[in-house]
Amino acid sequence: MSEPVIVCDRLGVTLGGMKVLDSLSITVYRGDYLAVLGPNGGGKTTLLRAILGLEKPSSGTLTVFGGPPGHAPGRVGYVPQRLFFDRDFPISVEEVVLMGRLSRCRLMRRYSRIDREKAGEAIETVGLARLRHKRIGTLSGGELQRALIARALAGDPELLLLDEPTASVDPDMKTTIYDLLDHLKEHHTIVLVTHDTGTVGRSVSRVACLSCTLDMHGPASSLGTSALENIYGHPVDVVLHEHGPYGNKPDDRHA
Repeated sequence: MSEPVIVCDRLGVTLGGMKVLDSLSITVYRGDYLAVLGPNGGGKTTLLRAILGLEKPSSGTLTVFGGPPGHAPGRVGYVPQRLFFDRDFPISVEEVVLMGRLSRCRLMRRYSRIDREKAGEAIETVGLARLRHKRIGTLSGGELQRALIARALAGDPELLLLDEPTASVDPDMKTTIYDLLDHLKEHHTIVLVTHDTGTVGRSVSRVACLSCTLDMHGPASSLGTSALENIYGHPVDVVLHEHGPYGNKPDDRHA
């Protein structure tokens, strides 16, 4: 069995008097590629924030790399669901990606040669080398998401947490982002929050269906109509595509 990276034991999180996560138990092992599905308000983002140490458990326990969440920020990379910023602010792709090195730098020190090399490698990995000096506000939605993934990669993380990385991205760019994650899974443990039920069947190792409590599944191919109806709380029609929108195999499912 691989080394545990994230261990939740009967984890509960309460926000504003409302129980968002309830008795959630899951272990994510080194090398896992876990997809977390569920309805809006089901606690998916809260789970990621708890792993990052941004939300405190109200019950149960949560450890990351054997310690409390937030104790090893350099080992965790995070891609948020949305980034709100002034698109006229004069900051380049390279400067945004360099921010991923801040946990490795001492406060008020200049970026080192190694910091710039790591940022450059991350930019190359996500395929944005030709845009590295472009202002971040001029990027398309898909290019911006790649820049945020590069920012997360710049810190040399072992664990990647991604919150809806293809939200508001056109289908063609979704394909390239999921192809990128297929490549990254070779060297990173990945926890992916997504609504793309048809896409997770391509390469994730396990699926967690989250709606306050957790229902674990093995291979994503086992995620059929009844499981999807349980996740979303209403009837679901499963459509089988001979050629899915992301180059999927004929048995991939789309809700």
